[in-house]
Amino acid sequence: MAGSDRGLYEALLTEELEARLHELGERLVAQRRELRTAEAADRIALHLSRVIQRAVETIDDSKRVSEGIRLAQELIAQLAATLDSPEFSADAPRSPAGVLRAVSQKLPDGNVESLEEPLIPLLDTALLTNAPGEPGVGRQLRTEIASADRIDLVMAFVRLSGIRPLSETLRAFCESGRVLRVLTTTYTGSTEGFALELLRKLGAQIRVSYDTGMTRLHAKAWLFQRKSGFSTAYVGSSNLTHSAQVTGLEWNVRVSGARNPAVIEKIAAVFETYWNSGDFAPYDRDEFRARTEVDPSNAPALVLSPVEIRLEPFQERLLEQIEMSRRAGHHRNLLTAATGTGKTVMAAVDYSRLRQRLPRSRLLFVAHREEILAQSMATFRHALREPAFGERWVGGKRPQRFEHVFASIQSLHATGLELVDADQFDVVIVDEFHHAAAPSYQALLHHLKPRELLGLTATPERADGLPVLEWFDNRIAAELRLWDAIDQHRLVPFAYYGVHDGLDLRRIPWRRGGGYDVEGLSNLLTADDAWARMVLSQLIDKIADPSRMRALGFCVGVQHAHFMARVFRNAGVAAVAVSGDTPEEERKDALRKLASGELNVVFSVDLFNEGVDVPEVDTLLLLRPTDSATLFLQQLGRGLRRHSSKAICTVLDFVGHHRREFRFDRRLRALIGGTRKHIE
Repeated sequence: MAGSDRGLYEALLTEELEARLHELGERLVAQRRELRTAEAADRIALHLSRVIQRAVETIDDSKRVSEGIRLAQELIAQLAATLDSPEFSADAPRSPAGVLRAVSQKLPDGNVESLEEPLIPLLDTALLTNAPGEPGVGRQLRTEIASADRIDLVMAFVRLSGIRPLSETLRAFCESGRVLRVLTTTYTGSTEGFALELLRKLGAQIRVSYDTGMTRLHAKAWLFQRKSGFSTAYVGSSNLTHSAQVTGLEWNVRVSGARNPAVIEKIAAVFETYWNSGDFAPYDRDEFRARTEVDPSNAPALVLSPVEIRLEPFQERLLEQIEMSRRAGHHRNLLTAATGTGKTVMAAVDYSRLRQRLPRSRLLFVAHREEILAQSMATFRHALREPAFGERWVGGKRPQRFEHVFASIQSLHATGLELVDADQFDVVIVDEFHHAAAPSYQALLHHLKPRELLGLTATPERADGLPVLEWFDNRIAAELRLWDAIDQHRLVPFAYYGVHDGLDLRRIPWRRGGGYDVEGLSNLLTADDAWARMVLSQLIDKIADPSRMRALGFCVGVQHAHFMARVFRNAGVAAVAVSGDTPEEERKDALRKLASGELNVVFSVDLFNEGVDVPEVDTLLLLRPTDSATLFLQQLGRGLRRHSSKAICTVLDFVGHHRREFRFDRRLRALIGGTRKHIE
């Protein structure tokens, strides 16, 4: 019963509810608040509608219509009198009761047009699942199309099998002069050119996103706009395919605009934003073919060196340790090696040796970012001296042969692991294995049964404590940690400066498992230019010539990154900011300019922690407080790769007054390998 159980409520206080609250046990406390002016109309109207509905439902069936109408008339008359607003009287329902069903045109022959009503009444919100005994989503859509004045469709995948059942209804819609707009994408390569061409011929206006790396449109929604005000929308899982509309186990919510006008308004506004953005280009048949039928990512893109890759002695030792582990019966092995020591090269050479003795050598290389996959496939092609080796399965790119696949975990998870045979791949290599505690990786690792599993990571420890070593019998087969790699001159040494910046972070909210609140940090760091100028001052103090440095700055958020870039540019330092919102080509161009010296610093947000190799980077600005040893080592690793242009990497770590929850010892332990007790 409402008000009797522990939990959250949004209930208007009534006499009955207050009585129940007074009867709560000693362990329960009612927390009340005042009704705000901004919400009063909505909350009171909602409460009244429920009370009136209950009241009308209590009336005998034989009198419910007449008595219900009389009750409504009396209530509205009372409103008009109380508020001294006679205009409310015009809203009273008439007797005998009736419902306006449609306003139709009169045809030239004197007859009146017949407007088809949707199967679901215009006032109803419903869940459609294609369940047995229910009309399929496709049938529901056909009944919505006929009465709409405009249709806006956003659909990740559009296929001919999904268009055909609706084609005649859509043709009639467009031929009547009404507007059909379609937004779609080439993400995963599922949208068919034939389907878009049919839509174009039917009269649809179409725009396509070709950016499979960043946009990755995955929405599925229909908006049926009606001038009458009774618009409806379908939002859910069904793509424009036959199975999704008829037989698939789909969940789609039909929203009534009369009941939920704010939702309809939001859908319309977001669609308009997409439609007018530069991310979606007007559909052109020739452009679509050119950009989808040829997959340049799987074409040979590497000019092979005539010199065979030769491992360094420390790399050979690590591979020998893995081979010894296999001979001891362990076929799930983890290679832990510091960033910059060539984990991917070692994996490629290890695979080249494995396939010489395996009867079959199908390979799956898994990572979580497209940049990592591209670099890894290039490394394998070089190591194996096969310019066409491998296919990518990421974004809109799909393999054709499924023999040597470089796949993103997102693509594997989105496609459905059940479509991949458990023994499809003989060798599975998982890069950045510290991500393996995530549900998507867990599902993959539980499903696949390779002959050999190799995990790669620089940081097997996770700040959240979730296990990853359990996949390897709680053992590391081969290991080269950061401090050992520097001692062995495999990485450049670094000068670490812990700079006290004077900021008091103790008032910033702390999110368990996530550290400081990002918005709170960003607001503090961008409040004025003083902190940024201090960073610049420290940089000038530590770097002989900032105009010759190549630096990465790790920021709290997008606002912070752009703020820092602006302050640095105003001071004459060539700087840009990039984030997940930055187009891929712009990100690549920023790194190219950084490597060449055209830029001095690139400020970023969660982009360059992993999978980015710019050996020329000689300066790191740690502007985001983190006590995650994993994240700290990843950021540090961006500057430790060897390059002829540098002998050392300068690291500026800005440290404020931290909360007690902040574990600074984790970072120090990551550097020196000691325990917390040793550090203290």
